[in-house]
Amino acid sequence: MAVPRLPWVPEALARGNTLRRPACVHWTGRDPVAWLEEQRSTGTRIVGVELAEEAVRLADLKVARERTVMVLGHEQTGVPPGALDLLDEVVEIPMVGTGASLNVAVAGSLVLYRLAGLA
Repeated sequence: MAVPRLPWVPEALARGNTLRRPACVHWTGRDPVAWLEEQRSTGTRIVGVELAEEAVRLADLKVARERTVMVLGHEQTGVPPGALDLLDEVVEIPMVGTGASLNVAVAGSLVLYRLAGLA
């Protein structure tokens, strides 16, 4: 399954990037699961954001001290089963109230903040 490169993404990243460094986006151009397999074979830590039995709470997620890839799933269907098998760690974001989930952008931001050691 080829992943289309959305033409507006690089422009949006350039417009909205307030970081001191450029955004790090990897365009795989191919099956994302195959790309994850390749990353895992090089020793990269793969962290998925998903509801799962073995998930650790966001507050307990260890800061990234080595190359780390974060996997976000589809807002409705989550991380695909083939990718779930490649995760070294699964993290969940505890929620209070009636909400069942956050949107992907918010969830990703929270986990990246934690991985960067800022929380």
